[in-house]
Amino acid sequence: MCGIVGVVSNAPVNQLIYDALLLLQHRGQDAAGIVTQLDRKFFMHKAKGMVRDVFRTRNMRALPGSTGLGQVRYPTAGDANSEEEAQPFYVNAPFGIVLVHNGNITNAKVLRKELFSTDHRHTNTTSDSEVLLNVFAHELDRVTVGGALTPETVFKAVSAVHRRVRGSYAVIAMIAGYGTLAFRDPHGIRPLCFGRSQDGTVMVASESVALEGTGYAFERDVTPGEALFIALDGTVHARQCAAPEKVHHTPCIFEYIYLARPDSVLDGISVYQARLNLGETLAKRLVSTVPPNEIDVVIPIPESSRPSAMQLAELIGKPYREGFVKNRYVGRTFIMPGQNVRKKSVRQKLNAIGSEFKGRNVLLVDDSIVRGTTSREIVQMAREAGANKVFLASAAPPVRYPNVYGIDMPTSEELVANGRSIEQIRELIGCDALIYQDVDAMKRTIGALNPSLEGFDASCFDGIYVTGDVTVDTIASLNEGRNASGAEEAEDSSRLTLPNAAQG
Repeated sequence: MCGIVGVVSNAPVNQLIYDALLLLQHRGQDAAGIVTQLDRKFFMHKAKGMVRDVFRTRNMRALPGSTGLGQVRYPTAGDANSEEEAQPFYVNAPFGIVLVHNGNITNAKVLRKELFSTDHRHTNTTSDSEVLLNVFAHELDRVTVGGALTPETVFKAVSAVHRRVRGSYAVIAMIAGYGTLAFRDPHGIRPLCFGRSQDGTVMVASESVALEGTGYAFERDVTPGEALFIALDGTVHARQCAAPEKVHHTPCIFEYIYLARPDSVLDGISVYQARLNLGETLAKRLVSTVPPNEIDVVIPIPESSRPSAMQLAELIGKPYREGFVKNRYVGRTFIMPGQNVRKKSVRQKLNAIGSEFKGRNVLLVDDSIVRGTTSREIVQMAREAGANKVFLASAAPPVRYPNVYGIDMPTSEELVANGRSIEQIRELIGCDALIYQDVDAMKRTIGALNPSLEGFDASCFDGIYVTGDVTVDTIASLNEGRNASGAEEAEDSSRLTLPNAAQG
């Protein structure tokens, strides 16, 4: 999962892109990068770290130009420890192209072989984004041989990319001296939208909050399979580049549950309203397991679960309280050696307010449960704070399957719900009752907010991969290429290491 932004303006864009990346920081906290263009020359700075740490005054001064791209990275493929794999990526032929990408290419291994043996192009990292860039560069070179680069030729190249590439991809690229390109995979799995300022400047970004927070008016989402080519004068050319039978609007449902900021609107759905709706359906599930008269207070596990917890509390007529305080400034736990240190870090990130727990039957609400180790620790914290009984409700269904489209979900074996009944999961976590969201109810309650959607990618919940090309072998191959820090992340005891939407 990453956050991407592109701007075409008639004024310097370095500060604007920086500000937009801050608004997208929740989508990636491992690396950040910006590239700008002035007189057909690219100027780039990228490094590991958060936006505020990567870019200093001297770096910003070295990014002149009135068009540019930016990305914040949360690695799900490639080497997470390599600064070379921070984005944007660059190739000098044809024309000179820089690219940022959010998503995950499921056939990257096959494409890498094709690039070497057939296309005669070299990739120098293990990043699937570099593979995507080189596929596009090859196709653009092929359609422009002996002719000029026009919006039409760019769209032909994107059509060829759709035919070759599988998986999820929201992409923004700059072609030196010509313009900026944005396109989205035929399923629209990862989000992408665009808008304009009053002076005609165009911005493309992962979430609407990046537009609104920088003074841009949201215009619309980039539709699945669509490409936009934005000329240097700000003229926007749009074309559907995927074959009609391949286009199915099925965005990732986890964006609404956890990943996106609550103040964003993705594919016509308010993320905040989606989370309220999840709280409503969760309340209906709850009453069949735990009678409301056995609950004294409803407490969210910060931060994405708050809307769901508030709605649930209102519907069952119980007080909503903030029982945990989150410290945003603790480092990520996966880099810390030893289980005891990791457990300590979970408690450094969350601290219980004892008065909200002591002597009460507490219902904790989380947005989702992945490995279960964080949930177990938090339940224990609630008991130590004096809770009489601790019930746990998840606004999402059990996470039983790996995600292959750009969320760093672990392998099936690491998922607490894999191969276990709800009662077995409850025993492992140590709560007095465990209530999960229903898969179909989740799809219905979010889908009702935009009936024009064909469905959702909910593969980590139902095991159905919308691209239709994911097999057990595909997942095994992708796991082989997981980021180099995967061994450490596999032991990570805290799902709080995932960038939290409400932190942005």
